[in-house]
Amino acid sequence: MLRRSHISYKPYKFGDNNLSLMGDYYGMRMINERFCRLARSVFLPMLRLQPRISSFPPEIKTFSDYTDQVENFVSLTTSRIEALRGSQMLVIPPDFVSMLTNSYYGGDISALQVARTEFTGTEQRVIELVSNGLNEQLELAWRDLMPIHFELQAREENLSFASFADADDMVINCSFMVQLPDTDPANFDVIYPLQTLKPIAAQLRSRMHSDLMEEDMTWREKLEQAVLQVPLDVTAILAEPQLPLGRIGQVAAGDVVPVAMTPAPKLIVEGRPLFDADLGEASGKSALNLTRRLAETTS
Repeated sequence: MLRRSHISYKPYKFGDNNLSLMGDYYGMRMINERFCRLARSVFLPMLRLQPRISSFPPEIKTFSDYTDQVENFVSLTTSRIEALRGSQMLVIPPDFVSMLTNSYYGGDISALQVARTEFTGTEQRVIELVSNGLNEQLELAWRDLMPIHFELQAREENLSFASFADADDMVINCSFMVQLPDTDPANFDVIYPLQTLKPIAAQLRSRMHSDLMEEDMTWREKLEQAVLQVPLDVTAILAEPQLPLGRIGQVAAGDVVPVAMTPAPKLIVEGRPLFDADLGEASGKSALNLTRRLAETTS
């Protein structure tokens, strides 16, 4: 006798933007945190310092909702991500662009409140330097999750003319805050269409790649080199003769104090004996020939 089992299902609309696909954005948060560390060097030539950069949690919203929160006159750099068959947009407010330009050419790090509708040629050059540098560092931040490359598509100065996404398309907004001395912090945004990141949603939800991201070989090599450059005090005790106090009082210049070279001299590093040694000579100078490493417990 066959029994019909109860099968439950839920309807699915093809092309629907299911926000749960991205999970808790763990992978994106890790990418953004690493990007914050890497992006500091991009602003060094302009600000003459490496500012502290922090990231806000990624947000999903429609592109129209995002544009409603941002003024129309901004620096927009759109790039193609061929590996994901999608795009990315870097948004920098005009006040931050003016501040970077002013500081780059010797001025103060301060916001310039000027009403205008286009960037100067000098500001466009600064935008090019900053956007190229940020995209290069963003590629490094993505590297441990998957290798991607940002290929420049266009630069715009008005959100109304940006052909990045339709008004109803869902985008992921990654906002970053740049701490500046003696003035209010500045900010910039990195925008991804949700459809661009959907193919790697499982990887962005996974925590497994975090071990790889934390293993920065460049950082490890620098740490190893720094440790190997730590100076240590190396000494060797050749003999420790003992004389009675009365004999010490009678010692005069030219007297010979007999010493015994046993036991063997020891190489001492920072007060800790590490090797037994024999007294010798190298290149016309007295030297120690290390014969035996002492046990770790030796004090």
